[in-house]
Amino acid sequence: MKGPAPTGNSQWKGSARDPQRTREQILSAALKEFSAKGFAGARVDVIARRAAINKRMLYHYFGDKAGLFREVLRRKMADRAAWAASSPDDPAESLPYWFELALQDMDWIRLQQWEALQGGKGKVMDEEARRQAAAAGVENIRSRQKRGYIAPELDPRHVLLAMVSLTTYALAFPQVVRLITGLCPDDPRFRVERTAFLHWMGRALRPRNGERMGEEIARHRRIKD
Repeated sequence: MKGPAPTGNSQWKGSARDPQRTREQILSAALKEFSAKGFAGARVDVIARRAAINKRMLYHYFGDKAGLFREVLRRKMADRAAWAASSPDDPAESLPYWFELALQDMDWIRLQQWEALQGGKGKVMDEEARRQAAAAGVENIRSRQKRGYIAPELDPRHVLLAMVSLTTYALAFPQVVRLITGLCPDDPRFRVERTAFLHWMGRALRPRNGERMGEEIARHRRIKD
C-alpha cells in the first residue's frame, strides 16, 4: 500500500536540510526562465516548478523576483570575472578565447538582449556593481596597453567595447550571420572561420612595432613561467 504523497510542508523540510543545493536549483531554474523570457516575462511559479520547490521556499531565500534576478546576475558576473582572470593578454589569443566562452554562455547573451528590449535606456539591475565590473575591464585593457600587448593610442573604453562586439554580436543576431555568411553561428564551419578572423583582428590591435611587441610577450611569458 502506497503512503501519502509528500505535502508542501514536507517538501519545505526536505529542501531546508540542504539549503545550498536548494539555492543552486533555484538559481539554475531562474537563469533558464530569465534568459528565455526576460525579467518582465519570467514567472516565479515556473521557476519554482523547474526547481522542484514551492514558491515560499524561493521567497525565503531571495525575497522577491527582483532579488532572485539580482543574484542570477551576480553569479554570472562572478563567472565572467573568473574567466577574465584567465584570459590571455595578447588580443590575438584573447578574442578567440572570449568567443569560445560566449558560445558556451548563450544564457548571458539572451539575458542582455531581454534587458535591452525591456529596459531601454534606463538604469539596469545592480547598475553600480556592473559599472565597477566594466571599469575593471577598461583598466585591464589599459594595463595591457602599458605592457605592450595593445596599441597605446587606442581608447581603452572603445577597445573593450569592440572586443565585446566582435565576440558576441554574431551569437546575439544569428539571422544576420546567416544572411551575410550563409552559415548559422552554431555551424562548425562558421566557428572555424570566425576564430581565424578573430585571430587576425587581434593582431591588428597590437602596437605597430610588431617585433618589439612580440619580444615583450615572450619576456612576460618567461616571467610567468
